[in-house]
Amino acid sequence: MRIGQGFDAHRFSDGRKLVLGGIEIEYPLGLLGHSDADVLVHAIIDALLGAAGAGDIGMRFPDTEPAYKGISSLILLENVVNELTGLGFSILNVDATILAQKPKIGPYREKMLKTLSMVMGLNPSRINLKATTTEKMGFVGREEGIAATAVVLLEEPAYG
Repeated sequence: MRIGQGFDAHRFSDGRKLVLGGIEIEYPLGLLGHSDADVLVHAIIDALLGAAGAGDIGMRFPDTEPAYKGISSLILLENVVNELTGLGFSILNVDATILAQKPKIGPYREKMLKTLSMVMGLNPSRINLKATTTEKMGFVGREEGIAATAVVLLEEPAYG
């Protein structure tokens, strides 16, 4: 078994769509980033890569690469999942938390769960999504951006 953890944070920006967990969320601000800036998917990608000992999202999908400008983070996630399963890894579970003062995440949780489970090829029962505020503390509490954390458990390939 291998455990990986991931973290990502992005600041809010005018003129961008807010994408979390692969879905668009109604909110007047989006997150600033080279891709769609989906902090939840980025944290999951980093957790997967970490568990596999395969680097991080910045190494795999650098923000200096024009091909990744504006790309859906779900495409990046699918790429990583396919690579890891191709190497014989099995994703056993994902536990992730979104840190956001606003917007409220609850109304979107089930749709995020469905989207992530489809892209990752996992039963939704293997993905746990949570959301919390930071009680108005820090950049999240001041409503300057959103962060996310993720932990994954992988089963490594059987060699021999």
